[in-house]
Amino acid sequence: MRIRHLALALGAVLLSIGAYAAVKSITADSSEFSDFTDQYRTWQQTAESKEVVDVLAEDPNLVVLWAGYGFAKDYNKARGHAYSITDIRNTLRTGAPTGPEDGPMPMACWSCKTPDVGRYIVEKGEKDYFTGKWARGGPEMHHVIGCGNCHDDDLGLQISTPFTDRAMETIGWKWEDATRSQKQSMICAQCHVEYYFTPGDKFVKFPWDRGTTVDQMEAYYDAMNFKDWTHGISKAPMLKTQHPGFETFLRGTHGRNDVSCSDCHMPKMKPAEGRRFTNHNIGNPFDNFEASCGRCHEQSKEDLEAVVANYKEMVTDAKLKAEGQLVRAHFEAKAAWDAGATEEEMKDALTAIRHAQWRWDFAIASHGVHMHNPTEALQVLASSLERSAEARVMLAQVLARHGVTTAVAIPDISTKEAAQIAVGLDAAKMKADKARFLETLAPEWDAAYKAKYGSD
Repeated sequence: MRIRHLALALGAVLLSIGAYAAVKSITADSSEFSDFTDQYRTWQQTAESKEVVDVLAEDPNLVVLWAGYGFAKDYNKARGHAYSITDIRNTLRTGAPTGPEDGPMPMACWSCKTPDVGRYIVEKGEKDYFTGKWARGGPEMHHVIGCGNCHDDDLGLQISTPFTDRAMETIGWKWEDATRSQKQSMICAQCHVEYYFTPGDKFVKFPWDRGTTVDQMEAYYDAMNFKDWTHGISKAPMLKTQHPGFETFLRGTHGRNDVSCSDCHMPKMKPAEGRRFTNHNIGNPFDNFEASCGRCHEQSKEDLEAVVANYKEMVTDAKLKAEGQLVRAHFEAKAAWDAGATEEEMKDALTAIRHAQWRWDFAIASHGVHMHNPTEALQVLASSLERSAEARVMLAQVLARHGVTTAVAIPDISTKEAAQIAVGLDAAKMKADKARFLETLAPEWDAAYKAKYGSD
């Protein structure tokens, strides 16, 4: 328990160095809690989701939609929490830094990947944590998502990041007044939410000041003239939705009925021998149907799976239709620029593209939305299609004014590889640079962490 004791001993001096109010101790090494055998054993089972699924290969449209942004380089389906450090190091989105001040991403990119973030903030404060590039945190960020993300050292529930505390207060969810069910969902919402990096200091912030719906967050971003990036093809000022699972869940059937994330994804289990415990192998509720869905639903597992599969098919169909319109809009905007369009002529069309893609992304980036809130997903995707249509009408008018009256040609984007060539990415170089980083700098980070903290 050496790390835990060290964290507690630091408590007396933390306020003087910028740690957040209500000092908390964060133990990053989950092996410190291995005496809770059933919870620890099932937490280790998150490593069983080994398969890497390349989403860009499954749907090359995404490369075009994220042209000019890191997700066009690399995007895989989320794996179990056991892979949080491996996957953030491996992704091409974090680049191939050669030192602490190199690479494309800020420190904030660690924020959902390890309990070492909370530990570091407790020790040195938020400002120090958020300062600098992602690679600066390499020697300090070592442990995968685990006990310290959700629990204090006495195993009580705990939010481990102060930016989540602040966000919850903006929507009236105060930790001290919350029910246990709400607290469980608030903990998951530390990561499974929409967020952005504030301009300048690159702090993590949830855009909930006006509310948590797609319209309210869009208005929030528009009012501050915020953009995540400028699109590499259309030059539209874009927003990248992260994964607003908490926001969409709140308005779904389960959220409205005070069902927590844990009720479905971490159900109580009763082994043949021993006490009931919470299953920490966070996964699909259907994997433990009787302990999760079966507690409330009278339908059979097969019947409920069929319902969810039907919703998923509808959401996927709407998603692909929205993507098709957005891809065309981006290339039509490029054609308009190439034909000599002015910024004033393009402004309204680019705003419509921005709004259409924000809405498409909001729906599809919300993990499990077809189960959490399929109705909202379909409504948001319908509004995305509407705004894409508006953008394309405006672009057709701009093109006509500049003498372009024939259909705009779309390059070959039938595969991930073809699409990346079309948007100007050099996949071979990116992979070679990443391999070099993984062989050189990443092992140095592990050695530095072990030398400082004595952890494997």
